[in-house]
Amino acid sequence: VFAGIFAMLGAWFGSMQINAYFVGKELWFNFGNSEQNITLVILVICSLVLSFSLAFAYFFSQKKAKKLGQKLFDATSKKLLINLSIPLVCGGVFSIAMLYHGGSFFFLIGPAMLIFYGLALLNGSKYTLHEIRILGLLEIGLGLISLFKLGYGLLFWTIGFGLLHIIYGTLIWYKYERK
Repeated sequence: VFAGIFAMLGAWFGSMQINAYFVGKELWFNFGNSEQNITLVILVICSLVLSFSLAFAYFFSQKKAKKLGQKLFDATSKKLLINLSIPLVCGGVFSIAMLYHGGSFFFLIGPAMLIFYGLALLNGSKYTLHEIRILGLLEIGLGLISLFKLGYGLLFWTIGFGLLHIIYGTLIWYKYERK
């Protein structure tokens, strides 16, 4: 749920910066030419969303493991991390390459992030809850649809990383954690 909230906040702030860029207003910070500047601003926002999401996931996972008297990193969780990391790292490098090349590639970053994230969830789903597989398939589907609606990449990104995480987190809490 927190990952979804952070994603939605990041998308809101990112949309403000993108809108400011296109109307020629001052951005969050000024660094280099305007195309490099908006790219850097978006990278910073995405990095902050990812950092906060990972920090909160670690905090709550550690808290739950301690409550249950379990180790956070056992053989299964290590396999999960490896299987998640391979598509995520590949997707991250692919997205950075598209940023590097700029131009029309910029509009493919959102769909690529959704697709690679969905592939990572699908790849890691065999080590966790069945619902992760469903979330992965939804992320992949959303990414594929957004490939054909390039002007709406931020909206799809917000739905995939924001709304789907909030819905998924709420359903998982209701199904497994609520007592």
